[in-house]
Amino acid sequence: MVWLSSKNRKSTRPTKKLSERWLGPFPILKKISTHAYHLKLPSQWKSIHPVFHISLLEPVKTSTIPNRHQEPPIPIIIEEEEEWEVSQILDSNLKTGKLWYLVEWKGFSQDSE
Repeated sequence: MVWLSSKNRKSTRPTKKLSERWLGPFPILKKISTHAYHLKLPSQWKSIHPVFHISLLEPVKTSTIPNRHQEPPIPIIIEEEEEWEVSQILDSNLKTGKLWYLVEWKGFSQDSE
């Protein structure tokens, strides 16, 4: 698993200083060469080429602190709107002619609200 640098990605934040520096983490699918890796990116990022130079990648360091809370993933920005990836649909309900879904979000724990 690696973090991907956001320095070449356009941000919707007011200044670059407030933007996240690293995106991910993402699994490595294949080592292309000594300087390039093919990453498994979210399906919403199909317009982004999945091969990156090693200067844009940082290995994920696991926490050695037990029971440490992991922050939820940042939303994916698609056409100026925030989106999160759904892991699975748990339930659905029809209320006043609208279909509502209870979903499990990818990257969030079960006890998150």
